[in-house]
Amino acid sequence: MPTKFSGIKTEIIAVLMGGRSSEREISLKSGKAVSQALSSKGWNVVELDLNENLPAELIKNQVSAAWIALHGQYGEDGAVQGLLEILNIPYTGSGVLACAVSMDKISTKRALKESDVRLAQDQILFRSSYETNPNLIEHFSLPIVVKDPIGGSSIGVWICHNTDDLHRSLKEAFASPTVNQVLLEELLEGKELTVAVLDGRPFPVVEIRPKTEFFDLEAKYTKGQTDYIVPAPISEEAAHDAQQQAKEAFNQLHMKGIARADFILTDRGPVFLEINSSPGMTATSLSPMAAGAADISFPELVEQVLLGASLKLG
Repeated sequence: MPTKFSGIKTEIIAVLMGGRSSEREISLKSGKAVSQALSSKGWNVVELDLNENLPAELIKNQVSAAWIALHGQYGEDGAVQGLLEILNIPYTGSGVLACAVSMDKISTKRALKESDVRLAQDQILFRSSYETNPNLIEHFSLPIVVKDPIGGSSIGVWICHNTDDLHRSLKEAFASPTVNQVLLEELLEGKELTVAVLDGRPFPVVEIRPKTEFFDLEAKYTKGQTDYIVPAPISEEAAHDAQQQAKEAFNQLHMKGIARADFILTDRGPVFLEINSSPGMTATSLSPMAAGAADISFPELVEQVLLGASLKLG
């Protein structure tokens, strides 16, 4: 089977959505929107949930390509990408390794350490170190941000202004048996920016203005909770800087398809926070908004992503 999707409209396209992660509901919304967009462009679409029956469903439906509208664990960490590689089904987005690295904030920063991407100051705290000596946090500079390395949609992120906040956040983070280390980053002050990238091409910068202290899950996916301005009202120099850093991160991590990088615009310029290999595709999502500012409609964006579907290991 060829490594790239044929692009023939009679072929069956599976939109993969749902799954078992904490972002299931968001993924279902993204998947439904993608499915409708593809159908409006004349594609033959089948909607499939990510569960133990997925391999059989992909084979039964004679799927020729998969549009991955999954978020979080199993969907953007390389797991489903590996399955599709085994089944020889071309798929949208990044490959196994790029997804695995970009899903983990610690691995992402390690991979970008020698690049031109501007990174926040950070340190890693292991569960074993904290449980052995909880008082070690007394030496940390505050305020500080605690991050679950694989949390998505701003899940598993805590802003800590004092040691009590920090203790509570660490106990909550380490309550999950799968979290053995957390990323501690300096609390950056400035405008929140995001840059969508399609196959190495950065879109106009979007400024995010949440009406709460933090752009959390509720603010991100509830209409009216956040204002978005595109193109962002920042200097041309800052916008270009953010776009170039997003492109650099995309290329350094060997990403494909659509991705989205988040920044804080500080006194030293845009500082990179993370990059998402499977950004949201809902009515309030940022990547479609940025594409619209580049005169690319949502159905056109979804179709362009589909036409880039391929196997990455072949």
